[in-house]
Amino acid sequence: VPNLQGPCYISPAPNGGFVVSEECRDVKVFTSSRKLLCSLSSKYGHRFGNPTGVCVDVEGSILVADEQRRTVHLFPEHGAPVCLVSTGLRRPVGVACSSFGHLFVADAGENCVKVFKYCVRPP
Repeated sequence: VPNLQGPCYISPAPNGGFVVSEECRDVKVFTSSRKLLCSLSSKYGHRFGNPTGVCVDVEGSILVADEQRRTVHLFPEHGAPVCLVSTGLRRPVGVACSSFGHLFVADAGENCVKVFKYCVRPP
């Protein structure tokens, strides 16, 4: 996949596609045939500081750690982005999520992994 600007982290996405974060720029979503599906900053009008870790949850939402802004945002397939974590992170660089609604954040600023619970669907 050419023409990326400092690719950093990558995660598989549903239907064989993948998600890539670009250093100090954007997060891009590709199809299984490696065609650009969308840019999260363009699709959602979201401004990233330095997107780092990316993952996709069981609902197909994309989760992005932003090292510079010290946040983790969830980008649903439909609807507006949701800030899942806005405090307590010093340098989030990696994210992973479980099918049980757990969000794991590697915080390089505190040399630890922080675990959060979030609701995938409204109760």
